[in-house]
Amino acid sequence: MNWLRKGPLAVTMTIRWKPYLRDESHSIDVDRLQPVEQAWGVRLPEAYKQLVCRYQGMAPEPCVFDVGGAEDVFNDLLTITPIEGRESYSVMRVYEVLAPQLPPGIFPFGRTPGGEYLCFDFRSTPDTPRVVLVTSELSILSVANSFQAFLEGLRDG
Repeated sequence: MNWLRKGPLAVTMTIRWKPYLRDESHSIDVDRLQPVEQAWGVRLPEAYKQLVCRYQGMAPEPCVFDVGGAEDVFNDLLTITPIEGRESYSVMRVYEVLAPQLPPGIFPFGRTPGGEYLCFDFRSTPDTPRVVLVTSELSILSVANSFQAFLEGLRDG
């Protein structure tokens, strides 16, 4: 499955989305994101909304990203609609677990193979959140200045 983005940033990029939590894509309507935005008090990036509505619970390829002088892997996109028996992959469930341990304004959207979380960081840029990695030690590492920049930076390992 492909996600082709052509837009004002004049960059064309192709990400192939492969099954991870399910055998096939499980698309949802963008209206399903309203409760998440209301609960978190934010407006999620449009590129993220388009992507997650089509590819929730799937794995991107390419998937390698740079963080703190090293590289890591974007393993899977968390789900908006929980999957029975796999509720731990839901953005809301992950947020419930992480929120008491993190500063306000950090919201999960993806996972790494090591169980760390890719998150939006709305603290200093509420209109265009940065992308950060929350490590298993709860360190917050900068990954990209925007979701679009994060996607454009994904590469093969």
